[in-house]
Amino acid sequence: MTEIPSPGLGTSGNKDAARCAETVQTALELGYRHVDTAQMYENEEPVGEGIARADVPREEVFLATKVLPDNLAHDDVLETTKRSLDRLGTDYVDLLYVHWPMRAYDAENTLPAFDRLAEDGIAKNIAVSNFTPELLDEARDILDTPIVANQVEMHPLLQQDELQTYAREHDTTLVAYAPIMQGTADEVPELRDIAEKHDVTPTQISLAWLAQVENVAPIPKATGEKHLSENLSVPELDAQDVEKIETIDREERLVDPDGAAWN
Repeated sequence: MTEIPSPGLGTSGNKDAARCAETVQTALELGYRHVDTAQMYENEEPVGEGIARADVPREEVFLATKVLPDNLAHDDVLETTKRSLDRLGTDYVDLLYVHWPMRAYDAENTLPAFDRLAEDGIAKNIAVSNFTPELLDEARDILDTPIVANQVEMHPLLQQDELQTYAREHDTTLVAYAPIMQGTADEVPELRDIAEKHDVTPTQISLAWLAQVENVAPIPKATGEKHLSENLSVPELDAQDVEKIETIDREERLVDPDGAAWN
């Protein structure tokens, strides 16, 4: 199983070039070793700039990007990934995702291009995002290269039990986006109660829960040094805390694949 550093830094929505580059640099110098971007985010260039400016060797950074759903035809995957590398200022990415199985995505046409990029060393690992178990099975049947991760929305109000089981069975990682519920963790009473017990924030409790779930790597978004540091400092949850979270009886999905909130 490919080890994916956790937590990672999510960069969705961070389109201000100077701020994005500064955030990436700060995160890496604080100890993050996993940076997640995408063609869709329109920030690959400043992400690459932040990596170049950080006092951290490139080979220690696990860099991930994703191919835009409109770019998932075979030749477009090859061409646009090379453009992504140019923007990122690197010869390879550590992880390359199919961003969403929609629009130009066609498993038989799309996935061989990902195999090609893996064979050429342009993508050290390949992955998918927002895939169901059925779509994962189809992709695994077509690909020669292992799928090392499935990036999905995951947090205490969307616990992804079925995909957790699938990840364990197939020795892959669930990379959890929106892990701090887009900043609304403090609206969940159970998280507030546990946070008070540990003298931390509800956001830190959400990340603490994800950190103890097998085969999961959260990628919280943050910009300021204070929040970046807090996301690295989460408490150890006891069995009572975990049970309280895992028995939350409501579910809420925050990201709409048909809307502007794409990750």
